[in-house]
Amino acid sequence: MGKVEDNKQQKERNLLDTAYELFTTKGIAKTTVADIVEKANVAKGTFYLYFRDKYDLQNRLIVRKAEHLFEHALEHAEVEQLEDPADRVLAIIEDILEQISQNPTVLRFINKNLSWGIFQGALRRSDTDYIGIFQKLLERPETSRQEMELLIYTVTELVGASCHSVILKQNPTDLETFKPYLYRSIRAILERFFQENPA
Repeated sequence: MGKVEDNKQQKERNLLDTAYELFTTKGIAKTTVADIVEKANVAKGTFYLYFRDKYDLQNRLIVRKAEHLFEHALEHAEVEQLEDPADRVLAIIEDILEQISQNPTVLRFINKNLSWGIFQGALRRSDTDYIGIFQKLLERPETSRQEMELLIYTVTELVGASCHSVILKQNPTDLETFKPYLYRSIRAILERFFQENPA
């Protein structure tokens, strides 16, 4: 990679990092493009080389944060070298929950703003084949991509919706107390998936 490309990527990262800081302190509605470029110390025209508007930046940032959580969790699951496919999925979820419970700002930002449409778009645009990763994790390479996407959607929505209040407000209980209930539900979903999609 050349110096010009490095410089472009650095400017984009700088804008993303600056916007994240402003979005999570001031709020998205109160943050303007002018605020972002001033704090990032770049020209306004530079911003529009990378993003259509602040909402385009917001969506890219949400996907970026979600991808970082998943990549870290995937590395964790690979280190564990678990035999059971359901245990692999639960290891990924466990690591993601650990990451966001240690940094609830990420959860507030992602969960409040992440829609399935954004996530689905990210799945399709990403260089990483997340559907393929889950086909491999679950040892179901023949399962259709649509079936796999529906499974990912179901588990993602369950974890995101149920853990938001648990992590941020300890309501109806704390995370450690809630995990066995959550994991039993996920195992039930996976068992049904395995019955309908035999290896």
